Amino acid sequence: MTDMPARATTPLPIVLAGARGHGRWHLANIRRLQHQGLVRLAGVCELQPLTDDELAAFAGEMPEQSADFGALLDSTGARAAVICTPIPTHTDLALTAAARGVHLLLEKPPAATWADYARMADGVREAGIACQVGFQSLGSHAVPAVKDLVRSGAIGELRGIGAAGAWVRDDAYFRRAPWAGRRRLGGTDVVDGVLTNPLAHAVATALELADRGRAEDVASVETQLFRAHDIEADDTSCVRVTATDGLPVTTAVTLCAEEAGEPYVIVHGERGRVTFWYKQDRVLVQRAGHGPEEAVHGRTDLLENLVDHLARGTALLVPPERTGAFMRVVEAVRTAPEPTALPRDAWYTRPADTGGVRRVVRGIDATVAAGADTLTLFSELGASWARPREVSTP
Repeated sequence: MTDMPARATTPLPIVLAGARGHGRWHLANIRRLQHQGLVRLAGVCELQPLTDDELAAFAGEMPEQSADFGALLDSTGARAAVICTPIPTHTDLALTAAARGVHLLLEKPPAATWADYARMADGVREAGIACQVGFQSLGSHAVPAVKDLVRSGAIGELRGIGAAGAWVRDDAYFRRAPWAGRRRLGGTDVVDGVLTNPLAHAVATALELADRGRAEDVASVETQLFRAHDIEADDTSCVRVTATDGLPVTTAVTLCAEEAGEPYVIVHGERGRVTFWYKQDRVLVQRAGHGPEEAVHGRTDLLENLVDHLARGTALLVPPERTGAFMRVVEAVRTAPEPTALPRDAWYTRPADTGGVRRVVRGIDATVAAGADTLTLFSELGASWARPREVSTP
């Protein structure tokens, strides 16, 4: 991450909404920036207040706590907020902040539906606040470097983008919260599938490297959604976005991998390819007439970038409009037929490192890799469980 020098200005007062689960990462990150004098944790919004142990790193400067986000923003005088709450709450909380002129770091996915995303984006724009969407991979310095390489013609004409993610999650992962693994809860859309939440970065990063991250860049979206677990949502899926100029952007992902691997994006050119392992900021360039070239890039933290934007006018790295194409994918997943349950002989169970049990789809590691390599969907790869009649293509 980029270490910015401490400024003489007053630290930016921040409220964190959702400080448990993934919110713990944000809590630690805010503490890091507070130590640099860039921000101050003014408040924490949780249904159950954090304990002294959970706030031990902030000893002597304890934040105010409340379950009422709006009231907390008012009482603390916060100028910015980090929202890391369940997906269906993102839009209303973002608009609560916008109504008070409070700037935002909004966790991904920015909303559960296209309508909510549009409502959030319109509200943010009308309020004139800064909003950063939490796709941390788009803060990698590798992203502009790869895009510049493609624009220079180093790998020839762009042919397509493929992404693959093979992760391992045990049964307990889908019991971590009432909304986990759900498509909807109490009539409210949740859309907590592998493409839209745990491996959403694969989709968003692929679209960004294609330089087709806006909603208007999307001509069509094809989805193939499957599940090995007893859940509503998908855990093994692929999607192909066709851009308005015909470029394919294909992502194949699973939470039922044989072995956990680093997710990556491949930029396919007529004379070479670039592979980007986005969690590692690592790039491998392979092209005709050259030996392989590998580099590890730096990364700018998105909250730091938001602070820098407010202090110096630095451009935001991930404003809402940059995630429009991703939200087209979320909407396609949301409106697709229910994910197809994989046949019992397509998967098996294995003890998980966590002490629980996990489900493994046979041969899935090679299948998701082939999807990224060939820009094709599961059914086109001949997966026995992905017969055409089981495929949803909205």
